[in-house]
Amino acid sequence: MEEYNTSSTDFTFLGLFNRKETSGLLFAIISIIFFTALMANGVMIFLIHTDSHLHTPMYFLLSHLSFIDMMYISTIVPKMLVDYLLDQRTITFVGCTAQHFLYLTLVGAEFFLLGLMAYDRYVAICNPLRYPILMSHRVCWMIIAGSWFGGSLDGFLLTPITMSFPFCNSREINHFFCEAPAVLKLACTDTTLYETVMYVCCVLMLLIPFSVVIASYAQILTTVHRMSSVEGRKKAFATCSSHMTVVTLFYGAAMYTYMLPHSYHRPEQDKVFSVFYTILTPMLNPLIYSLRNKDVTGAMKRVLGRFKGTQRVIKDFKI
Repeated sequence: MEEYNTSSTDFTFLGLFNRKETSGLLFAIISIIFFTALMANGVMIFLIHTDSHLHTPMYFLLSHLSFIDMMYISTIVPKMLVDYLLDQRTITFVGCTAQHFLYLTLVGAEFFLLGLMAYDRYVAICNPLRYPILMSHRVCWMIIAGSWFGGSLDGFLLTPITMSFPFCNSREINHFFCEAPAVLKLACTDTTLYETVMYVCCVLMLLIPFSVVIASYAQILTTVHRMSSVEGRKKAFATCSSHMTVVTLFYGAAMYTYMLPHSYHRPEQDKVFSVFYTILTPMLNPLIYSLRNKDVTGAMKRVLGRFKGTQRVIKDFKI
């Protein structure tokens, strides 16, 4: 009978850098993605909070999305990069528990926030006259609080149960972070009931916000189709297509991980899909919203203009 251990011994990640011929290139790519994500999301938060033209509900929600993305990618990638540089792949039981909790909380908060951002676009396009009332400052804070509550509830409920199972002595996690399905494979007891409960919980967390997205965009497309202004249609489609791109990448990869039966899963495929919504999405969110948004590019130009003006004043003062 296989022995098991419930003490706080280390886990070992098999990780993404397990092929020597590609590990260096993969390390460089992930490093670039990580620092790009931090910089792009940081710039978005700075622009939104400093430029008065962006003091609207949509950008208020977007700034919180950027904040979640910065925290989200920081719970996973720095550990990967440091482990590669130090040639180690271990994580303590406490570290794995903390990573699992933060991951569930942040991914859950982003699930709900992306869904509620679709509601914001629905109100803006389908009920523009009532937008100031339906998306008031109070409502925006309720959306933020609700997103964090939903995410933290998921973390507080699932993390203690996941990490309380007895784990076998072969504590190798065939993944690059402590994601629940990969960790549960190490359990030395039957986890079928818990996996069913977790499956239902994750399906609800995915389907509720995704249903809000689908319903919102169905109404938006109907309204846009009826618009007489060609310019208005283009602007509406530009705004909505950006959001739908993010939603498709994020929800699609998460649905593969948590909604498909085990028979469809392979460790290597699971890692690739996890990369999409844990590493790529935090970088793509700000890039998609900024590159395709005239308001954000305009705010960037104004900030750069003020900076250049300040530099000129300093030079003139020195002269």
